[in-house]
Amino acid sequence: MEITADNALEELSRHVLMDGLDLVLDLERSRGSTLVDARGGEEYLDLLSFYGSLPLGMNHPGMTGDPAFLAELTRAALHKVTNSDIYTAQYARFAAAFSRVLGDPRLPHLFFIDGGALAVENALKVAFDWRDRRPRADPAAPLEVLHMEGAFHGRSGYTLSLTNTSPTVTARFPSWTWPRVPVPEPGAERAAVEVARRHLEERGDRIACFIAEPIQGAGGDRHLGREFLLRMQELCHAYDVLFVLDEVQTGCGMSGAPWTYQRLGLAPDVVAFGKKTQVCGLMAGGRVDEVPDGALAVPDRLGSTWGGNTADMVRATRILEIIERDGLVAAAEAKGAHLGRLLADLAAAHPELVGDVRGLGLMWAFDLPDPALRREVLDRLRRHHRVLLLPGGPRAVRFRPSLTIGLGELDKAVAAVDAVLTSLTPARTGT
Repeated sequence: MEITADNALEELSRHVLMDGLDLVLDLERSRGSTLVDARGGEEYLDLLSFYGSLPLGMNHPGMTGDPAFLAELTRAALHKVTNSDIYTAQYARFAAAFSRVLGDPRLPHLFFIDGGALAVENALKVAFDWRDRRPRADPAAPLEVLHMEGAFHGRSGYTLSLTNTSPTVTARFPSWTWPRVPVPEPGAERAAVEVARRHLEERGDRIACFIAEPIQGAGGDRHLGREFLLRMQELCHAYDVLFVLDEVQTGCGMSGAPWTYQRLGLAPDVVAFGKKTQVCGLMAGGRVDEVPDGALAVPDRLGSTWGGNTADMVRATRILEIIERDGLVAAAEAKGAHLGRLLADLAAAHPELVGDVRGLGLMWAFDLPDPALRREVLDRLRRHHRVLLLPGGPRAVRFRPSLTIGLGELDKAVAAVDAVLTSLTPARTGT
């Protein structure tokens, strides 16, 4: 059977669980924030951006219009090089571009790998190694990780013990019972910090690190906040544990800075990254360097066969060059301010439905009253307006556009949400 766009979903359903969008992406005709269904040519305004991993939208002219770049990408894709042991100029160019555009002089050590969960996994291994090389009252006591309620750090071995957004993700899989800190409500940071302090007092040097997402995406776009995270950073220093941030979703310019921790004035010891960076991994420095023979200095303590993907590195190098050239990090702040104003007006127009509008840079969200309404709103947006938005937590609607999205496209997306909510208001109010 010849497989075409028309029968692609039927063929896939024979082999894999199909729980995604009813859409067959046209890789050639899709442009920017417009996704084209290859079956009938329908166009969708995309504010999912492949779960926040598509930095420049589809077919950016800076990517598709340069034959030399396309030839370099093809060369890199022909052979999957083991970057951990066999080095290439392509690898070096990527590392240089990453350091120039996104790097932090405080965090000079880089480790690359495929997958955000594996980035977090190796960040934890750095912390475990670091803590175990320092004096401990009981060197045989198992090490632990202090983390947040509502966190999503991945689906791998260690990260499953941290992820607690939905039982579907973690139920029936063995995990460690590690201490959790409640997400503080605004103005109630002190109580959450005291919970963390009690855990640190009780467990002492068994805790290797504290890890958090500055904005909990899958947990419902909950902002942990500068005051809370600053206090947690202080606790980490006081109790001799590493301060680790998971910026897999929040990094690479989405906050209006290369990293959200920079917007918040934080100084982490380790940062995990992925999604928009295309190549996942971690940056480390700070107190990590207090142990000279730690995991990032000793051969084979951390590793993987591929050490990242060379084709991804070539693509990411060009993406970073375009982000730098076009000032897309600073633009994210301006576009985000525009989106924030639109959502504030939306909340004012629908006070009975839209609550808790919040955002930073281009990462914005609002809450609807219940999960059922959220499902209906997202479904109507897709079917009737061809606008794609992302759920988060039980009630949140998330905006995760590409950095290149236009103001008019943001206007169109929020106007579609307004139209859907307006159509639902009579049924909700009984009028």
